[in-house]
Amino acid sequence: MTEKSGKPRSATIKDVAREANVSYATVSRVLNDYQHVRPDKRQRVLAAMERLGYSVNLQARSLAGGHSQVIGLIVHDLGNPYTAQVVQSIDEALAHAEYELVLHTTHGHHHKEAIYVDILTHGMVDGLMMLIPLGPTTYLQQLHKRRFPYVIVCDHQQFDDFSPTITTTSWQGAYDVMRYLIELGHRRIGFITGRSDFISAAERLEAYRAALAAYGLPLDPALIQPGDYQYRSGYAATLALLDLPQPPTAIFAANDLMAFAVYDVARSRGLQIPGDLSVAGFDDVPQCAYMHPALTSVRQPLLDMAQLAARMLLESIDEQDSPVKRIVLPTELVIRESCQPPAPTERPSIHINA
Repeated sequence: MTEKSGKPRSATIKDVAREANVSYATVSRVLNDYQHVRPDKRQRVLAAMERLGYSVNLQARSLAGGHSQVIGLIVHDLGNPYTAQVVQSIDEALAHAEYELVLHTTHGHHHKEAIYVDILTHGMVDGLMMLIPLGPTTYLQQLHKRRFPYVIVCDHQQFDDFSPTITTTSWQGAYDVMRYLIELGHRRIGFITGRSDFISAAERLEAYRAALAAYGLPLDPALIQPGDYQYRSGYAATLALLDLPQPPTAIFAANDLMAFAVYDVARSRGLQIPGDLSVAGFDDVPQCAYMHPALTSVRQPLLDMAQLAARMLLESIDEQDSPVKRIVLPTELVIRESCQPPAPTERPSIHINA
């Protein structure tokens, strides 16, 4: 394979697609190890890549053609079902649009975000997505000045007035859980907080307090235990709550992964859910429906968030002057079998503040 100059030309994805007699999108899915590709097509693509000596050179592709057909995605953690679901949905949306995905994980380190943003946005990708960024203020301003296409996907309020953002009603979702538990008759509700540097964690804690105040219930600091959206912190927080002289009759975890830990601790103590302890989570990841009993949770529209973010970013790449969009999607309380009224006791009357 040579150019007019006689120099060998590197094979492209289109060359591989033509050689394997498959679509461009199929080649992209194989490169990204997308699972839903027929085995015979995958084998044809891999064989074609070997025959043509194809190798991915993203920066060269970008410099040569102006577009790399690649989108960067930065996340802080891959161990959370929330993140996994959003990443998978973004990958599927981009593959359908014949774009490849490059994923970087910061492992929760703020300083890595700026490093990865700098690497990805200088010749490697056509656009950038950030899932719940931790310290974006400085580099968002730089991206805005450069007019580099990017979108933020998060579950809390916007960082500024110029960044395209997909968010959800995190505060309202947490308030809906608390209202549901209180109206079931629970008066001592434990709360496991999220990661302290996430705005969503602050919003959910604020909603917890606001609901107690609205129903005239006292705020007991002992019922609020620190978590960080990880299983281990949820486990430790549940132990602390159940060891209280007056343990809660319900526990609301600020995400589903910590709620799963509540299940395990409860079972280790011989407690029945929901007979002895009601449990609620947040995010409504797919595993919630398969828990025993199925977990009541706040549904964040993860698929819609991912698809809208991908569409918004691709529109920004095609039309650099497209208006900035900030979309807020509603959450929804999904009631399943993990909550019920507490065991009959003498319940104090409650008064809803106007």
